[in-house]
Amino acid sequence: MATSASFTPQWYEEETPDGSYRSLFKWGDPKEFKHPNRRLVKLIMETFGMTPADFTARQKMGLETVPDDIPVTLTPDQIAALQAIVGGEHLATDTYTRIKVSYGAGMIDALRLRRGCVENLPDVVVTPRSKTEIEAIVRFCDEQRLPLYVFGGGSSVTRGMEAVKGGVTLDMSAHMNHVVRFNEVDQTITVEAGMWGPQLEQALNRAPELFGASHRYTCGHFPQSFEYSSVGGWVVTRGAGQNSTYYGKIEDMVIAQEYITPVGTLKTAEHPRAATGPDMDQVMMGGEGAFGVLAEVTLRVFRWMPENHRHFAYMFRNWESAQRTARAVMQGEFGFPSVFRLSDPEETDVAMRLYGIEGTPADSILKTLGYQPMQKCLLLGFTEGERGFSRHVDRQIRRLCRAAGAFDLSPFRVAQAWEKSRFRDPYMREDLQDYGILIDTLECGVTWSQMPEVHARVRQVVKNRPGTICMTHISHVYPQGGNLYFIFIARIDTIREYLD
Repeated sequence: MATSASFTPQWYEEETPDGSYRSLFKWGDPKEFKHPNRRLVKLIMETFGMTPADFTARQKMGLETVPDDIPVTLTPDQIAALQAIVGGEHLATDTYTRIKVSYGAGMIDALRLRRGCVENLPDVVVTPRSKTEIEAIVRFCDEQRLPLYVFGGGSSVTRGMEAVKGGVTLDMSAHMNHVVRFNEVDQTITVEAGMWGPQLEQALNRAPELFGASHRYTCGHFPQSFEYSSVGGWVVTRGAGQNSTYYGKIEDMVIAQEYITPVGTLKTAEHPRAATGPDMDQVMMGGEGAFGVLAEVTLRVFRWMPENHRHFAYMFRNWESAQRTARAVMQGEFGFPSVFRLSDPEETDVAMRLYGIEGTPADSILKTLGYQPMQKCLLLGFTEGERGFSRHVDRQIRRLCRAAGAFDLSPFRVAQAWEKSRFRDPYMREDLQDYGILIDTLECGVTWSQMPEVHARVRQVVKNRPGTICMTHISHVYPQGGNLYFIFIARIDTIREYLD
């Protein structure tokens, strides 16, 4: 019989069927997978007291075809009026399309879809091709008192897209996804709100070929959902990317916006800063469509210099010294790293397995030096920018980490392993949920002085449920504090248990 150390579950590797519930909740590319490795499977089996027998039958796979049986409540005249604006081929009333724009990528979305639980759908989905069409749709919905919702990339985890009162959903990603203009003098780019993250980054990286620019550029905004989220979604949710310690959050990048509202168009001026207020850019960002439909946004961009990308990784003996050193780096006044991620002891132990450190020479050295499981903490990241700046920040981080007694793991390419898979980890959630194992997250921004208590209390609440893995890391770090990001893994199989 296979032991937990050698056992590999039979993961689902078939292409997700078109039109199925699974195609609605599966993360990313229907043909792509990233399965948990044996070391992570071993940890899960040990934590939850599972045996290979628990992996013999998959649960609630969602492979059934979505029936087209949810009625539309709009009148034929209302539908005809919308068709007259966008054209018949740009309006959909089938159940599948309506679910797709109303359900996001949160765990509650996946749990419901696995069970065929469908609720809160719009009556119609329209895919506008221009600001003129958006204006006409907004005006019509206002006149008819029809609720209007906005869909971008669909990676929301807040249930913010659900059409709780029916109505109309605008799918911005279908056509509103072009570069409007690129200005190398001002170092800005203006794009339509439905543009996907990789589209934007590719355009900026290829600026010399596409726009005749003198340099290559980057947006610097890389959320976990980067590959499957839209620029408009970043803006209206005030998103943060994994590189925000250096580049800033999205509100630091926005120069100007254009919103279409029932009372007219709101277009802010392009200027780098203002001494007047209130700042309408800041007012509108984070509204998630409540104040209007974001049609275009102008962003500041940055020189892309991948040749100056310098990785680092250090292991600390305990959480307290790791936090002190992270704070010293951010308050050192020598510049900021781009990615700066500090894992607590439990996440560090999981990371050792997930990124292939366990059992390597680096692991042997750490054990010899007395670095203990459930005590040691991993700091990893990289620096960017001009060559001298990137080298200087890397050198200063090394100085502070060594002064704190941390072991330098940089030569073992730990940060490179994390970076290579950073957008692929979400693929594992479907694999585990097929066998009743759930992964979800919590996060909050805290000051350095609040951090120890918040970390301890949240872990205490999560750990009150027996047999739950609770990993935490600090990211999006600032001189005054950072973001505590909690990832919990639990054996949960019902919606009620999840919500409780």
